[in-house]
Amino acid sequence: MIGAGLAGLSAATRLAGAGVDVHVLEASGTPGGRVATEHVDGFVVDRGFQVFNTGYPRAADLDLAALDLGFFERGAALRVDGRVHQFVDPRRRPTGLVGTVRAPLGSPREKAALAAYALRAGYAPVARLLRAPETTAEAALRSAGVGDATLERFVRPFLAGVVLEDELATSSRYVDLLWRSFVRGSTGLPAAGMRAIGEQLAGRLPPERLHLRTAVRAVGPGSVTTDDGRWTAGAVVVATDPATATALLPGVDAAAPREVTTHLHVLPRSPWPSPLLVLGQPGGRVVNTAVVSDAQPRYSPDGRALVSSSTLERTREADVREEIAAAHGISPGDLEHLTSVTVPGAQPAALPPLHLRRPVDLGDGLYVCGDHRDTPSIQGAMASGARAARAVLRALRPSEVSLPA
Repeated sequence: MIGAGLAGLSAATRLAGAGVDVHVLEASGTPGGRVATEHVDGFVVDRGFQVFNTGYPRAADLDLAALDLGFFERGAALRVDGRVHQFVDPRRRPTGLVGTVRAPLGSPREKAALAAYALRAGYAPVARLLRAPETTAEAALRSAGVGDATLERFVRPFLAGVVLEDELATSSRYVDLLWRSFVRGSTGLPAAGMRAIGEQLAGRLPPERLHLRTAVRAVGPGSVTTDDGRWTAGAVVVATDPATATALLPGVDAAAPREVTTHLHVLPRSPWPSPLLVLGQPGGRVVNTAVVSDAQPRYSPDGRALVSSSTLERTREADVREEIAAAHGISPGDLEHLTSVTVPGAQPAALPPLHLRRPVDLGDGLYVCGDHRDTPSIQGAMASGARAARAVLRALRPSEVSLPA
């Protein structure tokens, strides 16, 4: 197994559980791949604004209780003409229904259209969602009756922070699946940071089977070459980022053109009464900002508020400080800059036509997995790893029952 990201670890733990002798080679010093975390002045800082959604089907693969998740409230806050409005899920906070209905997001009919879309995406069978005519997310939402105010003030900035593009050119089918996870699950942060997900999966492998700081230079049928020599194996799975996968496997088509820059600030205290995502303004650079320590208090070492704000272009902290402060209704001087992180190659694009379940078995004992084989998400990475594990087991033990889905 080449790569100890979520795809590789998902495949490796399944194969190890089936009794296969698995070795995972990872170039970096930590498991988890792009789902990474560091500590800065005692604060827990994820690599870019990342959250875990319990609505992902592959969430069932994890011990969620052990992650000790802290959750954001379902919904978002937005400012219109200087006034704050909260758009929340009334199923979880019935007292927020009046404010949600009154939010300046278009006519009652347009708000009802968004609610109807959410219900369809959330509860229609997946097979039906995937049979629907595919177009761009914007075209599909407009066709569903979502109006300009709802689209520009809520949907566009909300989805931009997830798919890392603000033209809503992403596949309508992928957005349907995303919205389904938001309707069915909650978004949260592990107490130890997002890296805890990879660490939990890595902890299921015998320690001697995970080889960190072991870069792979070449692969071939049944062989892997590193700086320390050559490995032989009955199956070789390339579970790396798209750029590395295409370098090792030239026939594989994979890319991750989306990037994000995240600025982290500290405040003496949170300006918000509840953990809500604050959406950026139409025409602004910031797509979203949030006091992440409101959702997960363990991200702060001393009770101060940790603010995470993201842009889709590479920005300097000074370029967006006033915009971030305005979103939270505070003075720019209140913000203490902690650090900024730009993540190039943050995720693949999911433009139509959406290619779900791209082949993972390349033949000759070579396999590939990663979010570029399914959807550009934690769900896609883990799902592709599960598919790769089943494919390997079918090849190595054709007479045995395949691994569960």
